[in-house]
Amino acid sequence: MRIKAIEMAYKAGNYGAHLGGGLSAIEIFATLYGSILKFDIKDSLNDSRDRLILSKGHGVLAYYTALEYAGFLSVEELAEFETNGFFLHGHASRNLQKGIEFSGGSLGLGLSFGVGVALAQLMHKRNNRVYVIMGDGECDEGIVWEALMSASHYKLHNLTVIVDHNKLQSDGFTSDIMDSAPLVSKFEAFGISVQEVNGHDVEQLYQAFNAPDRLKPNAIIANTVKGKGVSFIENKKEWHHAKLNATQYEQALSELQ
Repeated sequence: MRIKAIEMAYKAGNYGAHLGGGLSAIEIFATLYGSILKFDIKDSLNDSRDRLILSKGHGVLAYYTALEYAGFLSVEELAEFETNGFFLHGHASRNLQKGIEFSGGSLGLGLSFGVGVALAQLMHKRNNRVYVIMGDGECDEGIVWEALMSASHYKLHNLTVIVDHNKLQSDGFTSDIMDSAPLVSKFEAFGISVQEVNGHDVEQLYQAFNAPDRLKPNAIIANTVKGKGVSFIENKKEWHHAKLNATQYEQALSELQ
């Protein structure tokens, strides 16, 4: 998935891509689409499907490669990433036939949307689950905390929030821009059941997703490295969104292979 993400970013050329937050979320998406989410690519509109909502719009490189892995997208479609007139944009655009549940871009809105979807599923007495993937910089948004308060109030035990806690946002380190730490105690104060894991450890993620239901909303704080896997991208805010030249592309592939 990382190699495919690098290939997509390179082919995007001067458009560039959100490399940092895409590479940090690879294991999160791989675990969800590999063994957690319930879906049927032949019946993508089935009401009983699990919902994956990408609230951190900057994670599409991980999202699209996971959708290809799951069978919603083809390799040929991945190659059209950020091509004018094609549907794989730099921020995901809702396309249920392709497994995309939410149009991302405006940070903070995905969780509110997810709360509404989770509430609707419970009202219809369905046993499916709703997963919302967020960034830690996104937690600067006040709407995030209003949504958490609502999730707790309505006891949305079918909702799981995953925070890609890579500790960097577009302007720099989250601790410098707007320090939201410690996220675990803050989420718990809002009535959320919280687990903290290594976001690059698939086994830890798998166990967290399969934790017993505590009849309250769930959150997983996934500690990650922005730009994970490529040395010159890791922990560099300049690679939040950037373009790869040929030399960088070859180095990235060499490191990942």
